[in-house]
Amino acid sequence: MACNIIRMISLPCVGQVVQGLEPVTLNTNLKLRSRVCIKKPSTVAKEQTPTSGKFGTFGGKFVAELLIAPLEKLEAEFNSILEDHEFKEELETTLRDYVGRETPLYHAQNLTNHYKNINGEGPEIYLKREDLGHGGSYKMSNAIAQALLAKRMSQKSIITATSAGNHGVAAAAVCAKYSLDCTIFIGTKDMDRKPSNVQRMEMLGAQVKLVDGNFQAAVSESTRSWIENLETSYYLAATAVGPHPIPTMVREFYSVIGKETRKQAMEKWGGMPDVLLACVGTGCNALGLFHEFIGDESVRMIGIEGGGVGTNTNDLHSSTLVRGEVGVFHGAMCYLLQDGDGQIIRTESVASGLEFPGVSPELSFLKHTGRMECYIINDQEALDAYKRLCHLEGIFPALETAHALAYLEKLCPTLPHGTKVVVNCSGTGYDDVNVVLNM
Repeated sequence: MACNIIRMISLPCVGQVVQGLEPVTLNTNLKLRSRVCIKKPSTVAKEQTPTSGKFGTFGGKFVAELLIAPLEKLEAEFNSILEDHEFKEELETTLRDYVGRETPLYHAQNLTNHYKNINGEGPEIYLKREDLGHGGSYKMSNAIAQALLAKRMSQKSIITATSAGNHGVAAAAVCAKYSLDCTIFIGTKDMDRKPSNVQRMEMLGAQVKLVDGNFQAAVSESTRSWIENLETSYYLAATAVGPHPIPTMVREFYSVIGKETRKQAMEKWGGMPDVLLACVGTGCNALGLFHEFIGDESVRMIGIEGGGVGTNTNDLHSSTLVRGEVGVFHGAMCYLLQDGDGQIIRTESVASGLEFPGVSPELSFLKHTGRMECYIINDQEALDAYKRLCHLEGIFPALETAHALAYLEKLCPTLPHGTKVVVNCSGTGYDDVNVVLNM
Protein backbone atom coordinates (compact mmCIF):
# COMPACT_ATOMS: atom_id res chain seq x y z
CA MET A 1 0.00 0.00 0.00
CA ALA A 2 1.47 3.33 -1.07
CA CYS A 3 1.26 5.19 2.22
CA ASN A 4 3.93 7.38 3.79
CA ILE A 5 4.49 6.88 7.54
CA ILE A 6 5.12 9.97 9.65
CA ARG A 7 6.43 9.82 13.21
CA MET A 8 4.29 11.74 15.65
CA ILE A 9 5.77 14.71 17.53
CA SER A 10 3.51 16.18 20.19
CA LEU A 11 2.22 19.71 19.73
CA PRO A 12 3.37 22.03 22.51
CA CYS A 13 0.82 23.15 25.10
CA VAL A 14 -2.09 21.13 23.72
CA GLY A 15 -3.31 20.38 27.22
CA GLN A 16 -3.51 22.89 30.02
CA VAL A 17 -5.28 22.70 33.36
CA VAL A 18 -7.40 25.79 33.82
CA GLN A 19 -7.51 26.99 37.42
CA GLY A 20 -10.70 28.40 38.90
CA LEU A 21 -13.09 26.16 36.96
CA GLU A 22 -14.70 23.24 38.72
CA PRO A 23 -13.65 19.94 37.11
CA VAL A 24 -16.16 17.22 36.36
CA THR A 25 -16.56 14.77 39.24
CA LEU A 26 -16.04 11.06 38.71
CA ASN A 27 -19.56 9.68 38.49
CA THR A 28 -20.74 6.44 36.92
CA ASN A 29 -23.89 6.21 39.06
CA LEU A 30 -26.85 6.20 36.69
CA LYS A 31 -29.00 8.21 39.10
CA LEU A 32 -26.51 11.01 39.65
CA ARG A 33 -25.00 13.81 37.61
CA SER A 34 -21.77 15.70 38.09
CA ARG A 35 -21.66 18.38 40.80
CA VAL A 36 -22.06 21.45 38.62
CA CYS A 37 -24.22 24.55 38.40
CA ILE A 38 -27.43 23.45 36.70
CA LYS A 39 -29.11 25.97 34.41
CA LYS A 40 -32.62 25.85 33.03
CA PRO A 41 -32.87 24.57 29.41
CA SER A 42 -34.20 27.94 28.29
CA THR A 43 -31.01 29.59 29.54
CA VAL A 44 -28.89 26.92 27.89
CA ALA A 45 -30.71 27.38 24.58
CA LYS A 46 -30.06 31.13 24.66
CA GLU A 47 -26.31 30.70 25.30
CA GLN A 48 -25.46 27.75 23.06
CA THR A 49 -25.13 29.56 19.71
CA PRO A 50 -22.91 32.59 20.36
CA THR A 51 -21.25 34.62 17.62
CA SER A 52 -18.01 34.69 19.63
CA GLY A 53 -17.58 30.93 19.51
CA LYS A 54 -17.91 30.65 23.29
CA PHE A 55 -20.34 28.25 24.97
CA GLY A 56 -20.35 29.59 28.49
CA THR A 57 -16.70 29.30 29.47
CA PHE A 58 -16.02 26.69 26.79
CA GLY A 59 -14.80 27.12 23.23
CA GLY A 60 -12.81 30.12 22.07
CA LYS A 61 -9.80 30.49 19.82
CA PHE A 62 -6.53 29.53 21.56
CA VAL A 63 -4.22 29.50 18.53
CA ALA A 64 -0.97 30.94 17.22
CA GLU A 65 -1.11 34.39 15.63
CA LEU A 66 -0.59 33.05 12.11
CA LEU A 67 -3.90 31.14 12.34
CA ILE A 68 -6.04 34.12 13.37
CA ALA A 69 -6.47 35.52 9.85
CA PRO A 70 -7.30 32.16 8.19
CA LEU A 71 -9.84 31.37 10.92
CA GLU A 72 -11.41 34.81 10.62
CA LYS A 73 -11.68 34.34 6.86
CA LEU A 74 -13.29 30.94 7.39
CA GLU A 75 -15.72 32.44 9.90
CA ALA A 76 -16.72 35.20 7.47
CA GLU A 77 -17.34 32.70 4.67
CA PHE A 78 -19.30 30.42 6.98
CA ASN A 79 -21.50 33.27 8.20
CA SER A 80 -22.17 34.33 4.62
CA ILE A 81 -23.40 30.90 3.48
CA LEU A 82 -25.93 30.77 6.32
CA GLU A 83 -27.88 33.44 4.44
CA ASP A 84 -26.95 32.35 0.91
CA HIS A 85 -30.01 30.72 -0.67
CA GLU A 86 -28.03 29.46 -3.67
CA PHE A 87 -25.51 27.68 -1.43
CA LYS A 88 -28.25 26.20 0.74
CA GLU A 89 -30.19 25.00 -2.29
CA GLU A 90 -27.12 23.31 -3.77
CA LEU A 91 -26.32 21.69 -0.43
CA GLU A 92 -29.90 20.46 0.04
CA THR A 93 -30.02 19.03 -3.46
CA THR A 94 -26.68 17.27 -3.05
CA LEU A 95 -27.62 15.83 0.34
CA ARG A 96 -30.82 14.45 -1.20
CA ASP A 97 -29.53 13.13 -4.54
CA TYR A 98 -25.92 12.21 -3.70
CA VAL A 99 -25.99 11.34 0.00
CA GLY A 100 -29.53 9.92 0.16
CA ARG A 101 -31.04 12.20 2.81
CA GLU A 102 -33.32 12.15 4.59
CA THR A 103 -32.29 8.94 6.34
CA PRO A 104 -35.08 6.80 7.83
CA LEU A 105 -36.31 6.91 11.41
CA TYR A 106 -36.79 3.17 11.84
CA HIS A 107 -39.05 1.62 14.48
CA ALA A 108 -36.95 -1.25 15.86
CA GLN A 109 -39.90 -3.47 16.78
CA ASN A 110 -37.90 -6.55 17.79
CA LEU A 111 -35.53 -4.48 19.92
CA THR A 112 -38.57 -2.77 21.44
CA ASN A 113 -40.11 -6.16 22.28
CA HIS A 114 -36.82 -7.31 23.79
CA TYR A 115 -37.03 -4.59 26.43
CA LYS A 116 -40.70 -5.09 27.40
CA ASN A 117 -41.28 -6.18 30.97
CA ILE A 118 -43.38 -9.16 32.11
CA ASN A 119 -46.51 -7.02 31.69
CA GLY A 120 -45.67 -6.33 28.05
CA GLU A 121 -44.80 -2.70 28.79
CA GLY A 122 -41.73 -0.71 27.85
CA PRO A 123 -40.39 2.12 25.68
CA GLU A 124 -40.65 2.32 21.90
CA ILE A 125 -37.20 2.34 20.31
CA TYR A 126 -36.40 4.06 17.03
CA LEU A 127 -33.10 4.14 15.14
CA LYS A 128 -32.04 7.17 13.15
CA ARG A 129 -30.47 5.24 10.28
CA GLU A 130 -27.41 7.32 9.41
CA ASP A 131 -25.75 4.06 8.42
CA LEU A 132 -27.89 4.00 5.27
CA GLY A 133 -26.45 7.21 3.81
CA HIS A 134 -23.79 7.29 1.09
CA GLY A 135 -20.50 6.17 2.60
CA GLY A 136 -22.20 4.20 5.37
CA SER A 137 -22.18 6.89 8.07
CA TYR A 138 -23.35 10.35 9.08
CA LYS A 139 -20.00 11.85 8.00
CA MET A 140 -20.99 12.70 4.42
CA SER A 141 -23.26 15.63 5.36
CA ASN A 142 -20.38 17.60 6.87
CA ALA A 143 -17.91 16.61 4.15
CA ILE A 144 -20.25 17.77 1.36
CA ALA A 145 -20.94 21.11 3.03
CA GLN A 146 -17.28 21.84 3.70
CA ALA A 147 -16.23 20.82 0.18
CA LEU A 148 -18.73 23.33 -1.19
CA LEU A 149 -17.34 25.91 1.22
CA ALA A 150 -13.78 25.16 0.06
CA LYS A 151 -14.81 25.66 -3.56
CA ARG A 152 -16.46 28.95 -2.62
CA MET A 153 -13.12 30.02 -1.09
CA SER A 154 -11.31 28.99 -4.32
CA GLN A 155 -9.33 26.26 -2.59
CA LYS A 156 -8.33 23.26 -4.70
CA SER A 157 -6.57 21.16 -2.07
CA ILE A 158 -8.16 19.46 0.95
CA ILE A 159 -6.30 18.30 4.08
CA THR A 160 -8.03 16.26 6.77
CA ALA A 161 -7.63 13.50 9.37
CA THR A 162 -9.75 10.44 10.07
CA SER A 163 -10.09 7.84 12.82
CA ALA A 164 -12.20 4.79 11.94
CA GLY A 165 -12.02 5.87 8.31
CA ASN A 166 -15.63 6.89 7.71
CA HIS A 167 -14.77 10.57 7.55
CA GLY A 168 -11.79 9.77 5.35
CA VAL A 169 -13.98 7.87 2.89
CA ALA A 170 -16.51 10.72 2.90
CA ALA A 171 -13.82 13.34 2.32
CA ALA A 172 -12.22 11.31 -0.48
CA ALA A 173 -15.60 10.79 -2.14
CA VAL A 174 -16.59 14.46 -2.14
CA CYS A 175 -13.13 15.47 -3.35
CA ALA A 176 -13.56 13.08 -6.27
CA LYS A 177 -16.99 14.55 -6.96
CA TYR A 178 -15.74 18.14 -6.92
CA SER A 179 -12.30 17.50 -8.49
CA LEU A 180 -10.34 18.55 -5.39
CA ASP A 181 -6.93 17.22 -4.35
CA CYS A 182 -7.27 15.25 -1.11
CA THR A 183 -4.68 14.36 1.54
CA ILE A 184 -5.88 12.27 4.49
CA PHE A 185 -3.91 11.51 7.66
CA ILE A 186 -4.75 8.37 9.63
CA GLY A 187 -3.10 6.75 12.64
CA THR A 188 -1.40 3.38 12.19
CA LYS A 189 -3.54 1.94 14.99
CA ASP A 190 -6.73 2.84 13.12
CA MET A 191 -5.28 1.69 9.79
CA ASP A 192 -4.59 -1.74 11.31
CA ARG A 193 -8.17 -1.95 12.56
CA LYS A 194 -9.84 -1.04 9.26
CA PRO A 195 -7.44 -1.36 6.31
CA SER A 196 -10.38 -1.63 3.90
CA ASN A 197 -11.28 2.02 4.56
CA VAL A 198 -7.77 3.09 3.57
CA GLN A 199 -8.17 1.10 0.37
CA ARG A 200 -11.44 2.89 -0.33
CA MET A 201 -9.84 6.29 0.22
CA GLU A 202 -7.06 5.46 -2.21
CA MET A 203 -9.53 4.04 -4.74
CA LEU A 204 -11.32 7.39 -4.60
CA GLY A 205 -8.08 9.18 -5.45
CA ALA A 206 -6.96 10.44 -2.04
CA GLN A 207 -3.35 10.48 -0.87
CA VAL A 208 -3.27 8.66 2.48
CA LYS A 209 -0.51 9.42 4.98
CA LEU A 210 0.00 7.16 7.99
CA VAL A 211 0.99 8.62 11.35
CA ASP A 212 2.37 6.63 14.30
CA GLY A 213 -0.47 6.37 16.81
CA ASN A 214 -4.20 6.98 16.65
CA PHE A 215 -6.65 9.72 15.66
CA GLN A 216 -5.15 12.27 18.04
CA ALA A 217 -1.79 11.87 16.31
CA ALA A 218 -3.40 12.11 12.88
CA VAL A 219 -5.20 15.33 13.79
CA SER A 220 -2.01 16.93 15.08
CA GLU A 221 -0.04 15.97 11.97
CA SER A 222 -2.79 17.08 9.57
CA THR A 223 -2.96 20.44 11.37
CA ARG A 224 0.79 20.89 10.88
CA SER A 225 0.43 20.11 7.21
CA TRP A 226 -2.35 22.68 6.89
CA ILE A 227 -0.28 25.34 8.67
CA GLU A 228 2.50 24.76 6.16
CA ASN A 229 0.04 25.25 3.27
CA LEU A 230 -2.36 27.90 4.53
CA GLU A 231 -2.52 29.80 1.26
CA THR A 232 -3.28 26.81 -0.93
CA SER A 233 -5.27 24.34 1.16
CA TYR A 234 -8.54 23.98 3.06
CA TYR A 235 -8.68 22.04 6.33
CA LEU A 236 -11.80 19.86 6.25
CA ALA A 237 -12.54 19.41 9.96
CA ALA A 238 -13.91 15.99 10.83
CA THR A 239 -15.07 16.89 14.33
CA ALA A 240 -16.68 19.66 16.35
CA VAL A 241 -13.40 20.10 18.25
CA GLY A 242 -11.02 22.98 17.63
CA PRO A 243 -10.88 26.77 17.58
CA HIS A 244 -13.84 28.90 16.57
CA PRO A 245 -15.56 28.72 14.08
CA ILE A 246 -14.86 25.00 13.57
CA PRO A 247 -17.08 23.60 16.39
CA THR A 248 -20.05 25.77 15.39
CA MET A 249 -19.57 25.13 11.68
CA VAL A 250 -19.29 21.34 11.96
CA ARG A 251 -22.26 21.18 14.33
CA GLU A 252 -24.33 23.25 11.92
CA PHE A 253 -23.57 20.88 9.03
CA TYR A 254 -24.50 17.84 11.13
CA SER A 255 -27.64 19.41 12.63
CA VAL A 256 -29.64 18.08 9.68
CA ILE A 257 -29.85 14.82 11.66
CA GLY A 258 -31.89 16.37 14.45
CA LYS A 259 -34.00 18.48 12.09
CA GLU A 260 -35.01 15.37 10.18
CA THR A 261 -35.70 13.52 13.43
CA ARG A 262 -38.10 16.22 14.64
CA LYS A 263 -39.99 16.14 11.33
CA GLN A 264 -40.12 12.35 11.22
CA ALA A 265 -41.26 12.06 14.85
CA MET A 266 -44.16 14.41 14.13
CA GLU A 267 -45.09 12.27 11.12
CA LYS A 268 -44.85 8.97 13.00
CA TRP A 269 -46.45 9.73 16.36
CA GLY A 270 -47.35 13.39 16.30
CA GLY A 271 -44.89 14.62 18.91
CA MET A 272 -41.25 14.89 19.92
CA PRO A 273 -38.95 12.12 21.10
CA ASP A 274 -38.81 11.70 24.87
CA VAL A 275 -35.19 10.51 24.93
CA LEU A 276 -32.29 11.04 22.52
CA LEU A 277 -29.37 8.64 22.81
CA ALA A 278 -26.01 8.86 21.04
CA CYS A 279 -22.42 7.77 21.49
CA VAL A 280 -19.82 10.45 22.21
CA GLY A 281 -16.26 10.47 20.95
CA THR A 282 -15.45 14.01 19.87
CA GLY A 283 -19.18 14.69 20.00
CA CYS A 284 -20.28 15.63 16.49
CA ASN A 285 -22.72 12.74 15.91
CA ALA A 286 -24.37 13.44 19.28
CA LEU A 287 -24.56 17.17 18.52
CA GLY A 288 -26.05 16.41 15.12
CA LEU A 289 -28.99 14.74 16.85
CA PHE A 290 -29.19 16.86 20.02
CA HIS A 291 -28.83 20.41 18.74
CA GLU A 292 -32.35 20.69 17.33
CA PHE A 293 -33.82 19.79 20.73
CA ILE A 294 -31.65 21.75 23.16
CA GLY A 295 -34.43 24.22 23.89
CA ASP A 296 -37.05 21.49 24.38
CA GLU A 297 -37.03 20.94 28.13
CA SER A 298 -39.04 17.69 27.95
CA VAL A 299 -36.49 15.92 25.73
CA ARG A 300 -33.71 14.09 27.57
CA MET A 301 -30.34 14.05 25.83
CA ILE A 302 -27.99 11.23 26.82
CA GLY A 303 -24.41 10.85 25.61
CA ILE A 304 -22.52 7.57 26.02
CA GLU A 305 -18.72 7.42 26.20
CA GLY A 306 -16.32 4.51 25.84
CA GLY A 307 -15.30 2.93 29.13
CA GLY A 308 -12.61 0.74 27.60
CA VAL A 309 -11.94 -2.54 29.37
CA GLY A 310 -13.70 -1.54 32.58
CA THR A 311 -15.18 1.22 34.72
CA ASN A 312 -12.42 1.66 37.31
CA THR A 313 -10.54 4.95 37.28
CA ASN A 314 -7.23 3.17 36.67
CA ASP A 315 -8.46 1.39 33.53
CA LEU A 316 -7.74 2.86 30.10
CA HIS A 317 -10.85 4.49 28.70
CA SER A 318 -12.20 7.31 26.50
CA SER A 319 -14.63 8.91 28.96
CA THR A 320 -13.77 12.58 28.53
CA LEU A 321 -17.01 14.16 29.74
CA VAL A 322 -17.49 11.84 32.72
CA ARG A 323 -13.87 11.65 33.90
CA GLY A 324 -12.13 14.60 32.31
CA GLU A 325 -11.13 18.04 33.56
CA VAL A 326 -11.47 21.44 31.94
CA GLY A 327 -8.50 22.39 29.78
CA VAL A 328 -7.40 23.81 26.44
CA PHE A 329 -7.00 21.33 23.59
CA HIS A 330 -6.54 21.93 19.86
CA GLY A 331 -7.40 25.60 20.20
CA ALA A 332 -10.51 25.49 22.42
CA MET A 333 -11.48 25.09 26.05
CA CYS A 334 -13.32 21.82 26.69
CA TYR A 335 -13.38 18.78 28.90
CA LEU A 336 -10.13 16.92 28.43
CA LEU A 337 -8.40 13.74 29.60
CA GLN A 338 -5.19 15.01 31.16
CA ASP A 339 -2.99 14.48 34.18
CA GLY A 340 -2.19 17.05 36.86
CA ASP A 341 0.57 18.54 34.71
CA GLY A 342 -1.74 19.07 31.74
CA GLN A 343 -0.28 16.16 29.75
CA ILE A 344 -2.71 14.22 27.59
CA ILE A 345 -3.74 10.81 28.93
CA ARG A 346 -3.79 7.88 26.50
CA THR A 347 -7.29 6.82 25.45
CA GLU A 348 -8.60 3.34 24.75
CA SER A 349 -11.82 1.87 23.34
CA VAL A 350 -12.87 -1.05 21.19
CA ALA A 351 -14.45 1.62 18.95
CA SER A 352 -11.72 3.68 17.29
CA GLY A 353 -14.10 6.60 16.70
CA LEU A 354 -14.45 7.09 20.47
CA GLU A 355 -10.71 7.28 21.14
CA PHE A 356 -10.00 10.97 21.58
CA PRO A 357 -8.92 12.90 24.70
CA GLY A 358 -10.91 16.06 23.91
CA VAL A 359 -14.56 16.73 23.16
CA SER A 360 -16.76 19.38 21.57
CA PRO A 361 -16.83 22.63 23.58
CA GLU A 362 -20.58 22.82 22.98
CA LEU A 363 -21.12 19.35 24.44
CA SER A 364 -18.80 20.36 27.29
CA PHE A 365 -21.14 23.27 27.96
CA LEU A 366 -24.26 21.09 27.79
CA LYS A 367 -22.66 18.63 30.19
CA HIS A 368 -21.46 21.36 32.56
CA THR A 369 -24.89 22.98 32.74
CA GLY A 370 -26.66 19.66 33.24
CA ARG A 371 -28.68 19.83 30.03
CA MET A 372 -27.06 16.61 28.80
CA GLU A 373 -26.57 13.41 30.76
CA CYS A 374 -23.33 11.46 30.26
CA TYR A 375 -22.62 7.84 31.12
CA ILE A 376 -20.05 5.13 30.40
CA ILE A 377 -20.32 1.80 28.57
CA ASN A 378 -17.36 -0.58 28.54
CA ASP A 379 -16.04 -2.64 25.63
CA GLN A 380 -17.80 -5.88 26.52
CA GLU A 381 -21.17 -4.19 26.94
CA ALA A 382 -20.76 -2.61 23.50
CA LEU A 383 -19.76 -5.91 21.89
CA ASP A 384 -22.84 -7.58 23.39
CA ALA A 385 -25.06 -4.78 22.06
CA TYR A 386 -23.52 -5.11 18.59
CA LYS A 387 -24.45 -8.78 18.49
CA ARG A 388 -27.88 -8.08 19.96
CA LEU A 389 -28.87 -5.69 17.17
CA CYS A 390 -27.54 -8.10 14.55
CA HIS A 391 -29.61 -10.95 15.95
CA LEU A 392 -32.80 -8.98 16.64
CA GLU A 393 -32.98 -6.52 13.75
CA GLY A 394 -30.56 -7.80 11.12
CA ILE A 395 -28.60 -4.54 11.33
CA PHE A 396 -24.83 -4.22 11.76
CA PRO A 397 -24.23 -1.13 13.91
CA ALA A 398 -20.87 0.60 14.12
CA LEU A 399 -19.09 -0.26 17.37
CA GLU A 400 -19.40 3.41 18.28
CA THR A 401 -23.19 3.16 17.94
CA ALA A 402 -23.13 -0.10 19.89
CA HIS A 403 -22.09 1.86 22.97
CA ALA A 404 -25.31 3.87 22.80
CA LEU A 405 -27.34 0.72 22.12
CA ALA A 406 -25.75 -0.99 25.13
CA TYR A 407 -27.04 1.73 27.43
CA LEU A 408 -30.61 0.64 26.59
CA GLU A 409 -30.01 -2.29 28.98
CA LYS A 410 -29.79 0.19 31.87
CA LEU A 411 -32.14 2.86 30.56
CA CYS A 412 -35.20 0.93 29.38
CA PRO A 413 -36.22 -0.59 32.76
CA THR A 414 -36.42 2.95 34.18
CA LEU A 415 -38.72 4.39 31.49
CA PRO A 416 -42.54 4.61 31.52
CA HIS A 417 -44.50 2.56 29.04
CA GLY A 418 -44.60 4.07 25.57
CA THR A 419 -41.62 6.39 26.02
CA LYS A 420 -40.23 7.28 22.59
CA VAL A 421 -36.46 6.68 22.46
CA VAL A 422 -34.38 7.66 19.41
CA VAL A 423 -30.88 6.18 19.08
CA ASN A 424 -28.55 7.74 16.54
CA CYS A 425 -27.25 4.83 14.44
CA SER A 426 -24.19 6.81 13.39
CA GLY A 427 -22.70 4.30 10.97
CA THR A 428 -22.63 0.81 9.60
CA GLY A 429 -20.65 -1.90 11.36
CA TYR A 430 -19.85 -4.25 8.49
CA ASP A 431 -16.14 -3.52 8.91
CA ASP A 432 -16.39 -4.24 12.65
CA VAL A 433 -17.37 -7.89 12.25
CA ASN A 434 -13.79 -9.16 12.46
CA VAL A 435 -13.13 -7.03 15.55
CA VAL A 436 -16.23 -8.42 17.27
CA LEU A 437 -15.48 -12.03 16.35
CA ASN A 438 -11.86 -11.76 17.51
CA MET A 439 -12.56 -10.17 20.89
